[in-house]
Amino acid sequence: MVSTYIDYNLITRDMKTSLQRTSQQAMVTRETEYYKANIGNVTSIDEFLDDYRLYAYAMKAHGLEDMTYAKAFMRKVLESDLSDDNSYANKLTDDRYRNFAMAFSFSQSTEVVQSEAQEDALIGLYGQSIANQDDAVKEDTRYFNAVIDTVTNVDQIWGNSKLKNYVLTAFGFGSNAGTMSYEHFKNVLTSDVDDPNSYVNASAAAYKQDFLDRIANIQATATPEDLANSNSAASKQIAQYQASITNAPDYTPLAAAFNFQVDGTLAAGDVPMSDAQKSWVNENYIFMQPRLSSSAAQLNTIYYDSAIQSVTKVSDILGNNRMFAYLRIAYGLPTSLSSSVMEKILTSDLSDPASYANTEGGTAYNAAYKELAAAFNFQTDGTLADGDTAQTAEQTRVTDAYWTNRYNDVDDAADEALISSYKTLIAVVSDVDGLLADSKIMKLALTAVGLQDEGDTARKLKKVLTSDLTDPKSYVYTLKDDRYVQLAKAYNFNADGSLGVPIMAQSESEILNTAKSYVIEKSRFGTEEDKTKATEESKYYTTEIGKIKTLDGLLSNRRLVDFMLVASGLDPEKFTTDYVRQMFESDFNDPNSFINTEPNTTLFKEMVSSYNFDSTGNVARPTQGIQTKRGLLETENLYLNQTMEEQKGDDNAGVRLALYFRRQASGISTAYDLLADSALLQVIQTTFSIPEAMSNADVDVQYAYINRVLDIQDLHDPEKLEKLLVRFAALYDVDNNVDISGAEIILSGGGGSISADTLFSLSQLRLGGY
Repeated sequence: MVSTYIDYNLITRDMKTSLQRTSQQAMVTRETEYYKANIGNVTSIDEFLDDYRLYAYAMKAHGLEDMTYAKAFMRKVLESDLSDDNSYANKLTDDRYRNFAMAFSFSQSTEVVQSEAQEDALIGLYGQSIANQDDAVKEDTRYFNAVIDTVTNVDQIWGNSKLKNYVLTAFGFGSNAGTMSYEHFKNVLTSDVDDPNSYVNASAAAYKQDFLDRIANIQATATPEDLANSNSAASKQIAQYQASITNAPDYTPLAAAFNFQVDGTLAAGDVPMSDAQKSWVNENYIFMQPRLSSSAAQLNTIYYDSAIQSVTKVSDILGNNRMFAYLRIAYGLPTSLSSSVMEKILTSDLSDPASYANTEGGTAYNAAYKELAAAFNFQTDGTLADGDTAQTAEQTRVTDAYWTNRYNDVDDAADEALISSYKTLIAVVSDVDGLLADSKIMKLALTAVGLQDEGDTARKLKKVLTSDLTDPKSYVYTLKDDRYVQLAKAYNFNADGSLGVPIMAQSESEILNTAKSYVIEKSRFGTEEDKTKATEESKYYTTEIGKIKTLDGLLSNRRLVDFMLVASGLDPEKFTTDYVRQMFESDFNDPNSFINTEPNTTLFKEMVSSYNFDSTGNVARPTQGIQTKRGLLETENLYLNQTMEEQKGDDNAGVRLALYFRRQASGISTAYDLLADSALLQVIQTTFSIPEAMSNADVDVQYAYINRVLDIQDLHDPEKLEKLLVRFAALYDVDNNVDISGAEIILSGGGGSISADTLFSLSQLRLGGY
């Protein structure tokens, strides 16, 4: 019989080489290559179970070879939802089945329009885009004021899209910027508004007269009955023409904002715009924005502070819409507030308990009524006493502070409502057409990425959303605009518009595997509190990993790096971030690469392969189908180990037991794990001379006995584990009457592990400890 000790020592002193020899065997090479070449083509459990070579390879790899016949049973294992503790695989006491299911992704890839991380990111972009609008308005205004002074003719404004869009937006013609002709633009800006024959006045008059003529023609030809009937075609047409006259575009203010001559140039010594004209255009631009910016709010404050100085009676405020709105918003009053109510508030005598401000407004507004009344000094007749002002400086300061705090409350509430609606509506989207058809969803989405003003067709946006982000030649990249790429990345649609799987740094199955492994590692020998903390940390990891888009993003978060190292059975204190980066950047196929020369090669390879980063460090779509890169690597590695252990076991069962124990040791948490596995238990019984009769004792008795002779934590210390297995090998040889000479030990290279004297002592004394 071959010596267990010598054979075990020869194999484990260079495990990488031993496994490599096994991998080079013809049968192993053939089956492994078949598995690697075909597992990526499998799309269903049926396909997997029907391909016996694939199925048998995986079963053997996970130590389930004797269960290969039980396809119905294994189907239930593979169909299990591993995130559900009550699922079939999770309820089985043998972890091999759960690990087998974890190696595949049959039930772990959820097709969803948008993951939680994508939703949070898009809503974050929406909030940021709103915040950026203030800065954009300020920057647009700064640019306009700086560049307009250098302009010497109309053509320079027309040729500068930023200047042109600014002035057109300021006067309400921004939507016409793309269709307005050069001739019309130039004629307007060179018109003299005081000349009735100038282009802007003449065209306006002609426009109005054209519709008046049309109306006169209808009135001349229609019957009196048709003209009297508001529902007749003639009456409806007249109403339409009258509306066109009322709503006619007025280009006069635009013309009045510039000082160009008829030929588009400036007179000697003249400027395109005076300071007053620039201020007028600036203010118009600021107030033409879709929401009130901080710049607009400041302008309103400046206006109010100036206007309040001239107020001598309540009617001055009631007749000024801008001041009225300023006060209503500053004091948090509803849009339905009427002038009569405002007047009653402002003329209330707060010293009179029966006054309007003291008695009206209900629970919602009574306090605001009192604050507003206290902010002014009007008498009950709406006038001011001699020497009084409408507001003191302090009253104005308080009013301004209220305005600054509340001016955007309506917009903020609208944003919150839109976000709330988005979260509800996005949950029921089933395809790209459903997304594009929902105006609220698209409003938030397009605003978030800055496309709200582009006017893109649904057809174009559909092509963007169904682009393959992993293909640099796909439609979205041909647009050369990162905003469209951002939009496409926010959702998960297949080429046909159906829901797809999110592209993440880790697939759902790998996130689950990493999180569960972390909890196991941190709580294996800890308390319930340790387990609780580990579970909370796993929630953080699960949330944050979904947001990671690049390798740099992952490695910049040391908390995530420590998490994945612990989950992989590695001590984070021993590895710097740069060291981990070299692992990710290594070439698995190069035997001299950093990862292939690392002592913990297998652990690092499995860790790195569980992430979906491409060669440039960006997140890429996984290509392994129903098995992740880590799952494939783990299966191949397990297959090699199982094969080597089986082959060595043909010559000596002790070697197989020792190798198996060595491989399983990292997963042993309690003595119950040893009792549940007959092979592991045999190693312990041999090592500590536990009589076979002990197996008939109560499980709790066996559990207590094992804990007396062995500290389970020692199995996670490489040096102590190796000493235990050397002792097992020696005692196994003693039990099987294998004679080992000192020369054989020395020649085997094992002299440093155990001496001939020690072997002799073991055979004579059968010591109970180690």
